[in-house]
Amino acid sequence: MFDKFYLCKDKFVRTMPKPVTGFSKLSKHQKIDWLITHYFNKDESFKDILLAYWNSSQKLQQLHDEFIENTISNFYLPFSVAPNFLINHRLFTIPMVIEESSVVAAASNAAKFWMDRGGFEAEVISTTKNGQVHFNYYGEKETIFEFFNTIKPELFKSIVPLEASMKKRGGGLLDMSLVDKTEALEGYFYLHCTFETADAMGANFINSCLEQLAKTLKEQAEKNSLPLEIVMSILSNYVPECLVRARVSCKVDALTTPEFEGKQFAEKFVRAVAIAHNEPRRAVTHNKGIMNGIDAVILATGNDFRAVEAGIHAYASKNGTYTSLTHAQIKDDIFHFWIEVPLAIGTVGGLTSLHPLVKVALAMLQKPKATELMKIIAVAGLAQNFAAIKSLVTTGIQQGHMKMHLMNILNQLEATPAEKELAVNHFKDTTVTHSAAINYIKSLREN
Repeated sequence: MFDKFYLCKDKFVRTMPKPVTGFSKLSKHQKIDWLITHYFNKDESFKDILLAYWNSSQKLQQLHDEFIENTISNFYLPFSVAPNFLINHRLFTIPMVIEESSVVAAASNAAKFWMDRGGFEAEVISTTKNGQVHFNYYGEKETIFEFFNTIKPELFKSIVPLEASMKKRGGGLLDMSLVDKTEALEGYFYLHCTFETADAMGANFINSCLEQLAKTLKEQAEKNSLPLEIVMSILSNYVPECLVRARVSCKVDALTTPEFEGKQFAEKFVRAVAIAHNEPRRAVTHNKGIMNGIDAVILATGNDFRAVEAGIHAYASKNGTYTSLTHAQIKDDIFHFWIEVPLAIGTVGGLTSLHPLVKVALAMLQKPKATELMKIIAVAGLAQNFAAIKSLVTTGIQQGHMKMHLMNILNQLEATPAEKELAVNHFKDTTVTHSAAINYIKSLREN
């Protein structure tokens, strides 16, 4: 594939590879060999890296291989824990999977800070999920609404077999309505369907129900000679009716520490949150920090962080402008800080039933129901945001972050254990920068 070269301005340029056919049918070893030949110039060191990350247990490796398609190795992320989270008077150690330094330390710091001030409170507001059957209809609006009202019982009946298992767990289709969107897009209507999915995230269940509803809708339309065309059926990851709230509060004076005075800190903190409410450029970074905590727990518990991210960021824009997910105020000399986010997650089904470390994470959290996990995740996001703002309005974010990032820099420099120990001590009272770390290690090696 890379066997042809051409001359361009005195340089030999490698041609593009030809498309490959039947790649998915190759064995894992064959896939790797193909990549090494055609993309790594036959450099076997890349193959060694891929093989080094295989699990020594063949059974465990096969389990990971079969999560997705065309697997050639494993991509490790650290599995960490943040202790001392007092949530609704129960003490938790929260599992977190994330590659970014200082996130777990910040969460742990916030947990300890609030454990001494009453801890976190959390409550689930609602657990309704939703999906839509999108279709085209160019006839009379009155006719399509009359038709929908007439066949609505038949639509419910059509998914009874699909609901059997979910019904036993207290879930199922709750309701459906016909939505007219023709003002936005000519001929566009959709069935809006709401679901309860108990302890499952419910994506497969919802999508199966929606596809059956679409099939029944089309059949009934044809029987009634209505010009209706199904476009698609799919769940929505925007779940503003699946909400959880977490909060902390204490007297302003209780915020005082040796590093800062409570009243001044509280006022600056509230101001920082207000800035995120009113300036989207700040809100994006503000919310990214929240998602550091949320995503880390989502990943550790085997849930879909991309779905959660999409839904939460949409919720941050629900009033037409992207804004902060957290809120803060001082009222009657009490500092209040809270978050409200949509979370469609599960503790059964999918990866939660397959990944061994997910089982460990859920066991660590005392095998929570989905509603309990929603509370824990919201608290992790709130704690992360508190820690970030606390740093921003006091020492600045870089002091703590770069101290945590120091080990990554030292590993890049291939520092020995002895050099690492000396470097950590050296930078306790010195600003950490990449160049400063390089110069320090260089000076050690020259002496």
